[in-house]
Amino acid sequence: MEDRVIMDNILSTAKGACDLMMHGAIESSTPDVHCAFTQAFNDTLSMQNEIYKRMAVKGWYPAQQAEQQKINDARQKFASQN
Repeated sequence: MEDRVIMDNILSTAKGACDLMMHGAIESSTPDVHCAFTQAFNDTLSMQNEIYKRMAVKGWYPAQQAEQQKINDARQKFASQN
Protein backbone atom coordinates (compact mmCIF):
# COMPACT_ATOMS: atom_id res chain seq x y z
CA MET A 1 0.00 0.00 0.00
CA GLU A 2 1.22 3.49 -0.79
CA ASP A 3 2.59 5.55 2.13
CA ARG A 4 0.18 8.40 1.44
CA VAL A 5 -2.83 6.08 1.68
CA ILE A 6 -1.53 4.60 4.93
CA MET A 7 -0.99 8.05 6.45
CA ASP A 8 -4.41 9.20 5.28
CA ASN A 9 -5.98 6.17 6.98
CA ILE A 10 -4.04 6.87 10.17
CA LEU A 11 -5.16 10.51 10.11
CA SER A 12 -8.79 9.48 9.59
CA THR A 13 -8.55 7.05 12.49
CA ALA A 14 -7.04 9.75 14.72
CA LYS A 15 -9.87 12.12 13.78
CA GLY A 16 -12.41 9.44 14.67
CA ALA A 17 -10.69 8.86 18.00
CA CYS A 18 -10.79 12.62 18.70
CA ASP A 19 -14.52 12.61 18.06
CA LEU A 20 -14.99 9.68 20.43
CA MET A 21 -12.90 11.28 23.19
CA MET A 22 -14.64 14.63 22.82
CA HIS A 23 -18.08 13.05 23.17
CA GLY A 24 -16.85 10.94 26.08
CA ALA A 25 -15.79 14.11 27.87
CA ILE A 26 -19.06 15.87 27.09
CA GLU A 27 -21.19 12.94 28.26
CA SER A 28 -19.06 11.94 31.26
CA SER A 29 -20.96 11.30 34.46
CA THR A 30 -18.24 12.00 37.03
CA PRO A 31 -15.30 14.40 37.30
CA ASP A 32 -12.82 11.51 37.16
CA VAL A 33 -14.32 10.16 33.93
CA HIS A 34 -14.42 13.67 32.47
CA CYS A 35 -10.76 14.19 33.36
CA ALA A 36 -9.76 10.87 31.80
CA PHE A 37 -11.59 11.60 28.55
CA THR A 38 -10.29 15.17 28.43
CA GLN A 39 -6.69 14.01 28.84
CA ALA A 40 -7.17 11.30 26.22
CA PHE A 41 -8.75 13.90 23.91
CA ASN A 42 -5.79 16.26 24.31
CA ASP A 43 -3.31 13.43 23.71
CA THR A 44 -5.20 12.31 20.61
CA LEU A 45 -5.35 15.88 19.28
CA SER A 46 -1.58 16.09 19.65
CA MET A 47 -1.15 12.85 17.71
CA GLN A 48 -3.51 14.09 15.01
CA ASN A 49 -1.55 17.31 14.72
CA GLU A 50 1.75 15.45 14.36
CA ILE A 51 0.30 13.21 11.65
CA TYR A 52 -1.08 16.24 9.81
CA LYS A 53 2.26 18.07 10.01
CA ARG A 54 4.16 15.08 8.62
CA MET A 55 1.67 14.76 5.77
CA ALA A 56 1.85 18.50 5.05
CA VAL A 57 5.67 18.38 4.87
CA LYS A 58 5.41 15.68 2.20
CA GLY A 59 2.80 17.71 0.33
CA TRP A 60 0.08 15.13 1.00
CA TYR A 61 -2.18 17.50 2.92
CA PRO A 62 -1.61 20.99 1.61
CA ALA A 63 -3.17 23.90 3.45
CA GLN A 64 -4.80 26.52 1.29
CA GLN A 65 -4.83 30.19 2.11
CA ALA A 66 -8.37 31.54 2.35
CA GLU A 67 -9.15 34.54 0.20
CA GLN A 68 -9.61 37.68 2.28
CA GLN A 69 -12.87 38.51 0.50
CA LYS A 70 -14.35 35.11 1.45
CA ILE A 71 -13.32 35.67 5.07
CA ASN A 72 -14.94 39.10 5.05
CA ASP A 73 -18.11 37.72 3.45
CA ALA A 74 -18.40 34.97 6.08
CA ARG A 75 -17.75 37.43 8.91
CA GLN A 76 -20.44 39.77 7.58
CA LYS A 77 -22.91 36.92 7.08
CA PHE A 78 -22.59 35.66 10.65
CA ALA A 79 -22.49 39.15 12.16
CA SER A 80 -25.82 39.96 10.54
CA GLN A 81 -27.41 36.84 12.09
CA ASN A 82 -26.98 38.13 15.65
